[in-house]
Amino acid sequence: MTDPLLRFRDEFPILARSTYLVSNSLGAMPRATRDRLLEYADAWETLGVRAWAQRWWEMPVTVGDEIAPLLGAGAGEVAMVPNVTAAMAAVVSALDFAPGDAIVMTALDFPSVRYVVDALAARLGARVVVVPSDDGLTIDAGRVVDAIDERTRLVAVSHVLFRSAYVVDVAPIVRRAREVGALVALDAYHSVGVVPVDVRGLDVDFLTGGVLKWLCGGPGGSFLWTRPGLDLRPSVTGWQAHARPFAFESTMEHAEGAWRWLGGTPSVPALYAAIEGPRIVRAAGIDAIRAKSTRQTARLIALADARGFPVHAPRDPARRGGTVAFDVPHAYEVAQSLLARDIVVDYRPGAGIRVAPHFYTTDDELEAAVVAIDEILTSGEWQTFAGRRSVVT
Repeated sequence: MTDPLLRFRDEFPILARSTYLVSNSLGAMPRATRDRLLEYADAWETLGVRAWAQRWWEMPVTVGDEIAPLLGAGAGEVAMVPNVTAAMAAVVSALDFAPGDAIVMTALDFPSVRYVVDALAARLGARVVVVPSDDGLTIDAGRVVDAIDERTRLVAVSHVLFRSAYVVDVAPIVRRAREVGALVALDAYHSVGVVPVDVRGLDVDFLTGGVLKWLCGGPGGSFLWTRPGLDLRPSVTGWQAHARPFAFESTMEHAEGAWRWLGGTPSVPALYAAIEGPRIVRAAGIDAIRAKSTRQTARLIALADARGFPVHAPRDPARRGGTVAFDVPHAYEVAQSLLARDIVVDYRPGAGIRVAPHFYTTDDELEAAVVAIDEILTSGEWQTFAGRRSVVT
């Protein structure tokens, strides 16, 4: 049967020379992104400072409009920010905390977000309540619900866990937060682009994510959606969030909508790079992408099971995101051997080799990658990389 999503393969040049199975870390670059970056260079070269007025100044919101349909959001509701850490800093800074108020998180949220929440909470007089994981791979939504009480001001959790691709059951968490008047911030970095997301159906107050991974938009392009009508003013802010930025007033008056969540001068090249990937994902269709992802990750689990490799990914497809991690003997060295063969994966301690097919991945590529692991283990090829660990893998 012909896979209709493979019609997009030619849009990603790296696929012609590599087996690219690491879209959970960095999505493949669309061919047209080079043209968008050339547009940036041409604008700077020919217009100089006038480029701000012609396009650059508006891009944190106009590029957000490219992503909004993938969130079930409307035009003007999504702000582009440098990273999710900055987005969460803005969110926490917009809240008032009384002594004893709490922010509820989990032990498996991305560490960078924990760092900034912990630091700001300490300065603002809030407690951070961390819900533990029983197995290091999943989060029991019931335990999160139990941690939310009348002193909870914010619940900040992940939609899909970065370590295991476990899809958290968000609905009961949101219901409990609503009962006590708490706000909910959902980190959807590992879901948008591979799992359907609807901010209004989820009923959250904030949603963060980025184009780096499943949206194939490169580094430096993250986004923050806030529920329309939420009257909050972040203190972590900048001049682009001012109602009259070019009046250069000495006191802050926040703009309306997505604009009020912006910061200082934006990273314009990253915004150009962020455009094409979301457009292609929208054209492919998130439901079709999800169906293919579910099928291909199930196949990876079956291939790992057949070889006795421990699998660190949910078995239930409804609870599984787009990545399968499985451990093999000498997993780090095997991963480096795969990279040397231009089979692009990554490795994480405690999880093993992470394989992340996307809508542009063929079934044959999955089979060939696992056969390559067999060959590397049987031949001892992995020994070439013994004792050669790098900081970035």
